[in-house]
Amino acid sequence: METPVNSDSVPAVAPADRLEQSFDIVARQDRAEADIRQLRGDVDEVKARLDKVARAASRPSIAGRETESPEVKGFVEGYLRRGREHEIKSISGATPGEGGYAVPRELDAVIARELAEISPIRNIAQVVRTGTSGYRKLVATGGIASGWVSETAARPDTGTPNFSEIAPPCGDLYANPAASQAMLDDVGFDLEAWLAAEIAAEFARAEGEAFIRGTGTNQPEGFLTAPTSLAEDDTRAFGQLQYIGSGNAAGFDAEPDAKLIDLIHALKAGHRQGACFVMNSATLAAVRKLKTSDGAFLWQPGLVEGQPDRLLGYPVIEAEDMPDIEGGAFPIAFGNFRHGYLIAEQSATKVLRDPFTNKPFVHFYATRRIGGQVLDSNAIKLLKIEA
Repeated sequence: METPVNSDSVPAVAPADRLEQSFDIVARQDRAEADIRQLRGDVDEVKARLDKVARAASRPSIAGRETESPEVKGFVEGYLRRGREHEIKSISGATPGEGGYAVPRELDAVIARELAEISPIRNIAQVVRTGTSGYRKLVATGGIASGWVSETAARPDTGTPNFSEIAPPCGDLYANPAASQAMLDDVGFDLEAWLAAEIAAEFARAEGEAFIRGTGTNQPEGFLTAPTSLAEDDTRAFGQLQYIGSGNAAGFDAEPDAKLIDLIHALKAGHRQGACFVMNSATLAAVRKLKTSDGAFLWQPGLVEGQPDRLLGYPVIEAEDMPDIEGGAFPIAFGNFRHGYLIAEQSATKVLRDPFTNKPFVHFYATRRIGGQVLDSNAIKLLKIEA
């Protein structure tokens, strides 16, 4: 027997139907919340991209470029700032087992330019880039024999030239600048420019001393470390530097201009083109007071902006690692250092990020392998303080 249904009443809903409707409402609420979370994520991503663009626009790019390469961006923003090693997996030579990550070429070029500006000997010496830790070069010491013959005459054999091998002693030069985590988190902090300047300043200070008086043990051999002799070029052994005595055991003699002229002309004419004096500021102060017998100063200030000051017609390079004027010292060097001194370095600077040693500071341990040695001992002459 069926139960009659009143047409004015609402049809009854079974309990199973009410449960199904409840599940449907909950599912719609979950989908709505998921859509809201996705929308918030999209908004956050857009804001992050806008912040990155604004940060890039607020900081000048390295080397004056309007846009930086992906390698530089990944290295600076990913590895240096946040320590994300996967950001630099595409950089050539980025192998942790080799002591760090090779910096991109653009950043390495900035460090090289900074070094050239503040390292005095690097500015005037011959610099070669190598791909290995060792570098060797053969130098002809006896010249190549030649002769004159007529058009139809036989050509006799010439003498065999003599060669000497140059293998500049090398060492790992390192710097370890530190920055606080707050500095790295500051989007306005120009990390790449700061790091390049810090590394270059420390490298320049250390290599400036090594190129002049380095021992040759795990570092370059300075030109003042080379053996010296009074003998002239044709009679002196290869590798020995010729020196001229000052004539006074404590300083210059009564005619200092004569000794400096002797020093200049002890250098062969081919080397004098492009030659310069090298001395520290204390020696330079003493030299600027020297006068000729008729009262004229030996020092000639540059008359044009950007033109270097000159001593007897040759530019003067200030290198603070040169010794002062004292008995037995070599306070003045004169020569063509591009012919006379060789700097060999590996092209890549490596940086290892260290946030653990000195918390809350992050250290950037930078290394570069550099060597140096006298290349042509005839191209550099020294002035020695002796009677």
